[in-house]
Amino acid sequence: MAQAPVDVTRLAAVDAAGAARLLSEVRSRTLAGRPTRVAPRPVIGRSWERMLRSGVDPDHDFRSGLLPRDEVERRRETSALRHVLPVLREGLLSFADAAQHIMVVADEDGRVLWREGHPSVLRKADGLGFELGADWREDVVGTNGVGTAAVVRRPVQVFASEHFVRSHTTWTCTGAPVTDPRDGRLIGVVDVSGPLETVHPATLAWVDSVAKLAEARLRELHLSSLERLRAVAAPVLARLGGRAAVVDRDGWTAAVTGMPYTARITLPKSPVPGPRWLPPIGPCSLEPLADGWLLRAGEEAAPHGEAHIVLDLSRPHRWSLTVSGGAGSWTRELSPRHAELLCLLAVHRTGRSAAELAGEVFADPARTVTVRAEMSRVRRYLGALLEHRPYRFREDAGVRLLLPDDPRDLLPQSTAPSVRRGRAASTVP
Repeated sequence: MAQAPVDVTRLAAVDAAGAARLLSEVRSRTLAGRPTRVAPRPVIGRSWERMLRSGVDPDHDFRSGLLPRDEVERRRETSALRHVLPVLREGLLSFADAAQHIMVVADEDGRVLWREGHPSVLRKADGLGFELGADWREDVVGTNGVGTAAVVRRPVQVFASEHFVRSHTTWTCTGAPVTDPRDGRLIGVVDVSGPLETVHPATLAWVDSVAKLAEARLRELHLSSLERLRAVAAPVLARLGGRAAVVDRDGWTAAVTGMPYTARITLPKSPVPGPRWLPPIGPCSLEPLADGWLLRAGEEAAPHGEAHIVLDLSRPHRWSLTVSGGAGSWTRELSPRHAELLCLLAVHRTGRSAAELAGEVFADPARTVTVRAEMSRVRRYLGALLEHRPYRFREDAGVRLLLPDDPRDLLPQSTAPSVRRGRAASTVP
């Protein structure tokens, strides 16, 4: 007769210690290949099978190296999860702290990027290697709420000896995947964890609900970005004849002219300006436009032509970049960091390496990871107008730098050594 799986939620709600003892027996006998009174839950049993096939040792705790702090920071800065941290904190942190749990947010690679909650539980998590920068993929540390949720792409609660590795069996963790609503891509996992005696039957539904709120927030942010791109696209498309569309970096359509609206147009994996054949448009040319692309249907690639770039730093608290060229004209407001970097490139037209930019912005040439992350974001809207190795404006682009009348008003929030030198000078180069 087939074994019935353990109803962990109901059993643990009545007797957490008893449930832990039963699961310990189930784990030991299952991993030894002996029959058990009850079977592990299907999601757990299948995970154990994957672990046995992949060679994870159930009796020895393996820990891959922690990411360096600067790599954790780089991943934080480039992860879409950073946009939903307020949602996650509001939905999870106060309750997790009261229940002696911690909130953990990992990226799509299973690396722990944020970890907050009850201090004593954080110390216990340290003992398990559940630290910032740790790798909690399932095939590294065994069945767990982060790695297993990422594999099965649905919420998972792993209680006590449902963990594959013995050292984790005093722990309970509940994870839910967070996906990008634009393309369904996994961007990370949010997890609530703590000692096994703190397990609660409602935790799974609670974490899943908060993860869905985070995805809803990402959807709102995407719609807002399309609205901003649409505002840039409208005057450009009004001046063009024929069929054309403006899409964001992922192909989502902001505006069209002379052709039917399609919600999303499939772009090459790494699009570059030039002629392409794209469904459902057919032959077309791609040209960078603000945070997306201008697609001209039925045309060969339009020549780059002469591009004019105006970097306006003349106002103390608002800076902008205006680009005029074959795709019309568009303007983008700049963050303080991007204003600093583009100012340096406008002054040094022969270019700057990542180490040189790090030295001039952070007074630390070793901070190249942060510089590269920021320059990657800049290239998303400047496209082919910004070259690298070294970073520089395209040679045939005309660049004009507008500075404040008083040099002391140059990027007043900046602590970059190069900017401070400019503010101290009688004139800025």
